Amino acid sequence: MQDNLKLDNQLCFRLYTASRLLTQAYHPLLSGHGLTYPQYLVLMVLWEKDAMPVNDIAKRLLLETNTVTPLLKRMESDGLVTRSKGRDDARQMIVRLTPKGLGLQEKLSCVPEKLGSAVICDSVTPDTIPTLFKMLDDIILKLKR
Repeated sequence: MQDNLKLDNQLCFRLYTASRLLTQAYHPLLSGHGLTYPQYLVLMVLWEKDAMPVNDIAKRLLLETNTVTPLLKRMESDGLVTRSKGRDDARQMIVRLTPKGLGLQEKLSCVPEKLGSAVICDSVTPDTIPTLFKMLDDIILKLKR
């Protein structure tokens, strides 16, 4: 067998596995608040800037609108966000945090630190994380094209 076809030699497998395991690590931190990891990502976007069009949320998350819309509908039914038509463009749907959604910001403020601690190891330290971010950002930028 060719070495380039071995599973252990695939960057994509390592990235996929790391992503899957990180998402699993979020589960116990978020499930007590009734959240999934994708919902947490939406909340983080809205905590940075509330009252955003659905299209802008999707772009920020590097997702398609048709992926984000069902997620937002569920979040609305859970009382975390509201969706309303835009004032200037009725075709545009604006998403806003509810008091419940805003209130989760403080409750979940410990999550990044807990996840950060979960990944610290011999090769990933607080000093190497900025380099890791840069490398991953470069990969993401390259693949987005």
